[in-house]
Amino acid sequence: MSNYAHDTVVPYKDSEMGKKQQVAGMFNDIAFRYDFLNRFLSAGIDIGWRKKAIRQLKDIKPETLLDVATGTADVAIMASGILKPVKITGIDISDGMLEIGREKIKKLGLQNNIELLNGDCETIKFENDSFDAVTVAFGVRNFENLEKGLSEIIRVLKPGGKLVVLEFSKPRPAVVKTMYNLYMKYICPNVGKLFSKHRIAYQYLDESINKFPEGKNFTAILDNLGYRNTYSKPLSFGICSIYCGEK
Repeated sequence: MSNYAHDTVVPYKDSEMGKKQQVAGMFNDIAFRYDFLNRFLSAGIDIGWRKKAIRQLKDIKPETLLDVATGTADVAIMASGILKPVKITGIDISDGMLEIGREKIKKLGLQNNIELLNGDCETIKFENDSFDAVTVAFGVRNFENLEKGLSEIIRVLKPGGKLVVLEFSKPRPAVVKTMYNLYMKYICPNVGKLFSKHRIAYQYLDESINKFPEGKNFTAILDNLGYRNTYSKPLSFGICSIYCGEK
C-alpha cells in the first residue's frame, strides 16, 4: 500500500494520537454545528453537489447501499429519496456526528431504511460482495490510509457494483482559484471558529484538500486497485469533483 501526502495531514500537529482518532475527535467537537456550517460556507451549493453524486448510481438501481464517512447522514437521507434502495447503511468513526444523523433519520421516519453504525473505512465489518453501491462524500481526505480504505470498499462491493466519491478539489480558472484560496485560508477558518469555536477543523480542511491526489491522480489510484470504468467529473469550476469506479 502506498502512502499519500494527505494521509499524514492531521488536525492537531502536536497530538500523539493517530489521524483517525484526531479526525473522530475533531468531528465530535463540531458535530452540533456541522450541517449549518456546510450550508453556510458553501451557500447551499453542497446540496446540489451531493445530488449530482447520488445520481451517478441511478443506472444501476442499487438495492443495498453503504455510505462511508456518513457523518450526519446527509447523503444517506438524500440517496433514500433519489434511489429508493431497500437498505442504506451509514458508517462513521464519530459518534457525535452519528447521533445527529440518527435524530434526523428518526424525524423523517426513515429508521427502517437507514441504519447508522460506528465503523471504520479501513476495516469494514461486512462480508465480501455485500453492497450494490458505496458512496463517500467529503470523507476520503480523512482516510488515514487511502488505499486501504478504497481496497476495503471494493471488497464489500458486489461484482458490477459502483463506488461514487464526492470530494473537494482545487479549481482551475485563475480568478476562481484566487478567490477560493482567500476563502479557504481566511474566511472559512474564521467563520468556523465563530460558530463552532473550532478554527483548526477548517484549517485542516484547507490543508488536506491541498495535499489530496485529485483528478487523474485519484482515478489512477482506483485503476491500480482494480476498479473498472473509472471517471471523474469536476463541479463548480473544479471546487469539487465526483469520482466513480466499478467492481
